[in-house]
Amino acid sequence: MFPEPYIHYLYQFHCERDYFECHEILEEFWKKDPPARRKSIWVLLIQIAVAFYHYRRQNWNGAERMFQNSLRLMKEKATEIESLGIDYHSFIALIKETLEAVKRKEKYKSVNLPIKDEKLKEICFRYAREKGKNWGASSDLNNQFLLHKHKTRDRTDVILEREKQLEKKRRSRN
Repeated sequence: MFPEPYIHYLYQFHCERDYFECHEILEEFWKKDPPARRKSIWVLLIQIAVAFYHYRRQNWNGAERMFQNSLRLMKEKATEIESLGIDYHSFIALIKETLEAVKRKEKYKSVNLPIKDEKLKEICFRYAREKGKNWGASSDLNNQFLLHKHKTRDRTDVILEREKQLEKKRRSRN
């Protein structure tokens, strides 16, 4: 009913508070989608995870930009958001409220996405229990690895792909 990467995303978002991992999980899933549209529901969820990652790190500009982008995409995605078991109106309200907190440079606080589908909740809670985690646990703000995870990743593949695309572009111009 719900894609496994989505369940993993929700687990990371609500239990580990590893927003960077949320991004990685859904990006990999999204890229397997042949059209890989820029306005995909998965892109929206990736942007929200990135926004919370920036917010927790007090990257106010990055967080504000990502929350604003998310809100723009959300307006087009009511049906898709609802189909993922999330209450659309509560979700919009949560993101708007968080955006305002970012604009005021308020201290980060963990939030839970407004999941309304009871079957999805049951799946997620069971998954968390199996992993020995509490659903909705607050983020560990002292965990430096979690806070600055983007600095530890190996970007070799990304850099090589970027160079490959640039070379391809150069050849097509000639």
